[in-house]
Amino acid sequence: MKSYLAKVVVTLKPSILDPQGVAVRTGLHSMGYSDIDGVRLGKFIEVRLKAEDEAAARAMVDEVSKKLLANLVMERYEFTLAEEVAK
Repeated sequence: MKSYLAKVVVTLKPSILDPQGVAVRTGLHSMGYSDIDGVRLGKFIEVRLKAEDEAAARAMVDEVSKKLLANLVMERYEFTLAEEVAK
């Protein structure tokens, strides 16, 4: 089996209001960064896993993202996958 590192980014869908993003944007404006038009917050998750090959690893990360890491009603996700080199 090979070891992989997946980097999953989960963000709110564009149609969902992001009150945390609005709060951060307001704070940035109060600090003088008035040129910032918008801020949206999300989650970054690293997943280390073992799989027979890259296709199996991708399938596993996709499955866990759909089942646990993202709420597909409100959120979307994307990920990158890289094989980890043994140390």
